[in-house]
Amino acid sequence: MNIIHPEILKSLKNYYTPGTRVVLVMMNDPYTKLQPGAKGTVTGVDDMGTIHVSWDSGSSLGVAYGEDSCKKIEE
Repeated sequence: MNIIHPEILKSLKNYYTPGTRVVLVMMNDPYTKLQPGAKGTVTGVDDMGTIHVSWDSGSSLGVAYGEDSCKKIEE
């Protein structure tokens, strides 16, 4: 298990607040059907730095800190 620095965690929680829209950049999961460009809405960030997202496709797979990548979008 990777430990996230408290300041990085605080920054993630402040940047990816619930309701923030994001687009998937990359997911390091060979079994997911999510593809880069998928959009969703952040539901929260947990204490491991995982950004929990309700994807528009119906998936709720989280974006794992240090493994996956998403970015904030304005719609």
